[in-house]
Formats: sequence, C-alpha cells, structure tokens
Amino acid sequence: MAIAAPRPVDQTPAAPAARTRVAIAGATGYAGQELVRLLARHPAVTLTAAMSSGATSAPRPMPALARIWDGEVIPLSLDKLATDADVVFLALPEAASAEIGTALLQRGVRVIDLSGAFRIRNEANRQRWYPATTTLPAGVVYGLPERDADAIRDARLVSCPGCYPTAALLALLPLADAGLLEGSVVVDAKSGVSGAGKTPSERTHFSENHGSVAAYGIFSHRHTAEIEQELERPVTFVPHLVPLDRGILETIYVTMPRGTTEPQVAKALEGAYMSAPFVRLTGAALPEIKHVAYTNFCDIGWKVDEPTGRLVLVSVLDNLLKGAAGQGVQNLNLVLGLDERTGLL
Repeated sequence: MAIAAPRPVDQTPAAPAARTRVAIAGATGYAGQELVRLLARHPAVTLTAAMSSGATSAPRPMPALARIWDGEVIPLSLDKLATDADVVFLALPEAASAEIGTALLQRGVRVIDLSGAFRIRNEANRQRWYPATTTLPAGVVYGLPERDADAIRDARLVSCPGCYPTAALLALLPLADAGLLEGSVVVDAKSGVSGAGKTPSERTHFSENHGSVAAYGIFSHRHTAEIEQELERPVTFVPHLVPLDRGILETIYVTMPRGTTEPQVAKALEGAYMSAPFVRLTGAALPEIKHVAYTNFCDIGWKVDEPTGRLVLVSVLDNLLKGAAGQGVQNLNLVLGLDERTGLL
C-alpha cells in the first residue's frame, strides 16, 4: 500500500488582527500623559491622535515619552476625534467632557471619560457638583471594573470613577453586600499633589505644600456624592493633601454588627476579589503607597476589633493609574472584549 506524501504546511503568516483606533483629548495633563504612555504600547490599539484641552493651542511634542510615542499633541478637534477614532478617551475638565462626550456619542463614537461629568445619576446632585451636564445621555455606565464589568462591555460611554471613590468603594462595597456595615462610615483620605491636576494653584505651590499636610473640602468635596451614590449610605469623607507627587492612602473607619469576626470580613473581601486581577488583599499587613505607585493595583488591608465591632481598612492606589488612566485602559479592555490586564502588566 502506497504511503501518501505529507501535505505541505501552509507557512503563510496569519493576517494581524485589526487594531482599534483610539484618541485622547486632554493628553497634556497628568492623567492624559499616562494615557499616552499606556495606549502607545497597547498591543490591540493604535493611538491615532493625542490632543490638548483647547482648540487654539500650538502643536507640541512630549519629550518624556520619546521612543514610546513620538507624535505631537495637536489642538483639540471634535471633527478629528469623530473621524479618526473608534474609541475616544476624555481627560478634560468636566464642562468640556460634558459637551464633547455627548457630541461624540451622537456621532457613533464610544467614549471613556476620566472626568466627573457623567458619574452622578441623581439630577439634583449632578446639578450641584457638575452643572454643565444637564442630562445623562443614553448608554452611560459607571465604570468600576471590579463591579460593573458586564455593563461596561456594552456601554457607549464609560464614566470612570474618581481616584478617591475608587479606593473607598473597592474596600467598602463587598462589606456592604455582606451586611457588615452598621452605623457611620468615615473615610480619611490622603492624596499626592498630582491629584489636584496640572493647573497650578496656591494650594499646590511647592512652598505651600512641601513639609505640610492639609485637610480640605470637608463636607464640600464632590467625591462624597459619588461614594454615597454607589455605597447607598451616608459617608463622612475628609481628603488631605500630602507632599507626594502621586498616590492615595485611605484609612476607613467602620462600625459593624456586634459579633462580626475577622474571618467574616476576610471572607467578604476574598469572595469579591478572588478573580480580580488588580485588587490585592493584604489582610493585617497594612499596605502603603509605595507598594502601588506606578501600577494599576489597589491594595486593601484591614484590622478588626471583635469585642467592639470596629473595623479599620487601609486602601491604597496610584491616583494617576488605578485612579485614572490605568482604570480607563482596564475599562477599554472590557469594551474590546480583551483580558483586563492587556497593556497594564
């Protein structure tokens, strides 16, 4: 019986998968520059444009990103965003995001917004904190990936949570789900200066900030409304500015039902995040800002005083990555049906 000759192996390389076109509006701010750095190296997208926050600014290079991305930041153009991108990241002030985000949706472009323009669902609260957003367009989803992944995948506009709320909500939501929150919740938060944005002010002046720690926005910080919206309970939120360039540490004080044990707290958190690639639970080994700086991780540790039912959580993240640009890219990965870790590890 004759033996058939082996069939030749087709060595024609497979056609590369089409890359999604993405653009950034607001690329010169701290979070915007992080977006450029992440998206320029992302294996599934092509960065087609990086724009400033205004239509009259002159084009300019970004020397810090040389050989990572060698393009120029060009003036803001709604038409160019709409024609040159499938997904647009907005790292703009709230009023500009409210206008441009809505216009892009009307042109069929998907949007990932890092501002607060679309975060608040209650109309009265939204008018107080983000008055430029008169209505929420259809297809807006609050984009905390560890909680909202299914909705994010189909969203037309993903409204990324604020940096302070991300740290607080990741620590508190699993406990609320488990019925372990009783009474007051106090979030004592400290942020590096980059959390205040790139526009200089007296508060962020080196001589004012260096060697000092200052509380601000007590009972008047807009992130309180965002935390309370998602947690569905009152929260006392006190932010502080500390002399670091980046990073957030939140010490969260909680009263639990009497008889609640440390294993119950651990079970609630571990059950929520067993498959979450960017939440690391440290238990009694309390995390620090240096553990998460320049990463997309949120680290959460805790201590329980069982006789009194008191719980203290410590939640830390990099405000420019997990609190802004990194979380935005994590949401992009969900929108595109990719592994959440793509381009972030």
